[in-house]
Amino acid sequence: MSILDSFPSLEVCLSPSLLHLYDTRGAIIVIIDVFRATSTIAAALHNGAASVVPVASVQDCITLGNSLPNSLTAGERDGQVAPGLQHGNSPLEYPSSFISGKTLVLTTTNGTRLLHMIKGADTIITGSFLNLSETCNFLLQQNKNVILGCAGWKDRFNLEDTLFAGAVVERIKDHFSVLCDSAKGAMHLHNQTDGNYIEFLKDSSHYRRLSAFGLQEEMAYCTTPDLHPVVPILQNGALVVNVS
Repeated sequence: MSILDSFPSLEVCLSPSLLHLYDTRGAIIVIIDVFRATSTIAAALHNGAASVVPVASVQDCITLGNSLPNSLTAGERDGQVAPGLQHGNSPLEYPSSFISGKTLVLTTTNGTRLLHMIKGADTIITGSFLNLSETCNFLLQQNKNVILGCAGWKDRFNLEDTLFAGAVVERIKDHFSVLCDSAKGAMHLHNQTDGNYIEFLKDSSHYRRLSAFGLQEEMAYCTTPDLHPVVPILQNGALVVNVS
């Protein structure tokens, strides 16, 4: 028996459309949507939000926001604030002076949709460059099978989520069995960047898409490691800061 057989597995799902190929039962799932849902979640919680409630549709977001005290509705469709919502999907929108103590009800094109697709997982957390080290530390402490789930763009592969997945694989690979070609590919992609993530991503489709809305500063922020060192964990339908 190989020594790898005694380690938990580490896999990367490159798109929500591939999720059905992975066994999520009993695993830790890391939802990744760098531009921008999981970056916004990390920022809001680190800046004192009571919780972030991810919902799949704009109407659900509005309905739930109207029923929860001290809450804000937020989110986007196709990169822009969705009609009927109060705020957008940007980590820069939620400083502590604004978000502290409030509940953020959030819906996005890709990230919150993927989160609602997960079935039977042991634990669901969200990861971004903003909480890269905390995400890795959490996974090492849990010592369970891990699937890094990339939200992509409307079921398509994207560079930024895969790049983050590769950063995680590179950091923790020695403690896991990495037999997944997607994980190996993500790691090799990451290792081509020399840590200059935003420059690497400037030719990506989502960078160009969001640049059309003048969001270059946001994307540079989203690719800065460890500005918001928290682990958002899903508990009873809401993402809160892990304290264990």
